[in-house]
Amino acid sequence: MISMIWAMDENWLIGKDNMLPWHYPKDLAYFKRHTKDCAVLMGDMTYQSLKTYYVSKPLPFKKVYIANIEDKVYPDGLLVKDLFHFLKTTDEDIMIIGGKTIYQLSLPYAQRLYITYVLKTHNGNVYFPKFDLNAFKLIEKNIEDGLIFAVYERKS
Repeated sequence: MISMIWAMDENWLIGKDNMLPWHYPKDLAYFKRHTKDCAVLMGDMTYQSLKTYYVSKPLPFKKVYIANIEDKVYPDGLLVKDLFHFLKTTDEDIMIIGGKTIYQLSLPYAQRLYITYVLKTHNGNVYFPKFDLNAFKLIEKNIEDGLIFAVYERKS
């Protein structure tokens, strides 16, 4: 199953200069809980951003795929040059963790969405691509400390 996870504010903001524009410990814990020991897919910029947090320790994922159209060697990840082929043919459970372009290209393949709604506006410059959430049904929702944690599954 292909799943996606992200947090966004009321304006669909997801980033600021390749970093998170906020710090919510409960959202970080939620992200870690749903990605730890999973196979994850991200773009090169997201990978570079995560490596600033994990400078001397390995990324906390079972397997790391990095989508990039350029030939690049990743010491702790596998290069995915053809994202569409990968998404169409993988038999692994994959969690897509960013960034904007990877989310946009992967959304048609996603069966499950883990969205954290940040109930404030923040400053930033990267927004989640607009899409029709009506293609999905809400299966879980929790509200805590100004955050809504929602899980959706694609309608059949």
